[in-house]
Amino acid sequence: MNSYYTNQQERLNKNRFELNKKFNISFEFFPPRTKEMEKTLWNSINFLSKLKPKFVSVTYGANSGEKKLTYSVTKNIKNRIGLEAVPHMTCINSTRDELRNIAYKYWHNGIHKIVALRGDVNKNNNIKQKMYCCDLVSLLKEVGDFDISVAAYPEVHPEAKNAQADLINLKYKIDAGANRAITQFFFNIENYLRFRDRCVAIGIDVEIVPGILPVSNFKQLKNFAKISKVHIPEWMYKMFEGLDNDPETCKMIGAHISINMVDILSREGVKDFHFYTLNRHEMSYSICHALGIKPI
Repeated sequence: MNSYYTNQQERLNKNRFELNKKFNISFEFFPPRTKEMEKTLWNSINFLSKLKPKFVSVTYGANSGEKKLTYSVTKNIKNRIGLEAVPHMTCINSTRDELRNIAYKYWHNGIHKIVALRGDVNKNNNIKQKMYCCDLVSLLKEVGDFDISVAAYPEVHPEAKNAQADLINLKYKIDAGANRAITQFFFNIENYLRFRDRCVAIGIDVEIVPGILPVSNFKQLKNFAKISKVHIPEWMYKMFEGLDNDPETCKMIGAHISINMVDILSREGVKDFHFYTLNRHEMSYSICHALGIKPI
């Protein structure tokens, strides 16, 4: 019996080692708002840089101060760490001239990759949205031959009329020149695989990169999921039940879930994975290590 389990574990480890030769990783960070957050951010970036990610992305704040931070953090990652740094860029409540100036600034500073997004609508104002993500993608391509990633939603965008309308909107973004799509986080693998098939059926031929959110705090996850309308499977509620005051066990379970997701998706032909780090390195690093992705 012991020999059986030993051989089984050896096969599993061998399979994971072979899988890591076939996929790439990337990480997402957000600009820090305090000195303490800045320290945590750079510690995480330095730590995760050891894994040689394909790129790291930096989210885009809603106000002008955070937008400047996005540019500053992106430039510093590129210059100080040497990683491919990819800023997020939104078009919500911005004029075409403003967006064009930002794009030129990135292009002429050697930042040629962008994550293009519409951005969150501020429900407190009455400004009618005149630009959408597909318009932003077109504008970026007018400025330079940017490599552009856009968002995709395996479980449908919260504001979409229905799944088909959401899929058509994604196709608009790809047809405008986007090079790939990165998904909202999800936990139902079947939803992602069905979504990928539907993308192919409608003529979307770019890579659909799964967004992986390692769960360290289940209460926080429930809040994220409520805002994003992401379905949390019943089995996850059962796994995290009774652990509200046990963060270490939560992290172990969260890492286990992410490892299994990457493992299964890799066998389904997925080649790239994007990790939402929440500016912490511990879980993403541990997950990658368990999958055979280690410092070079």
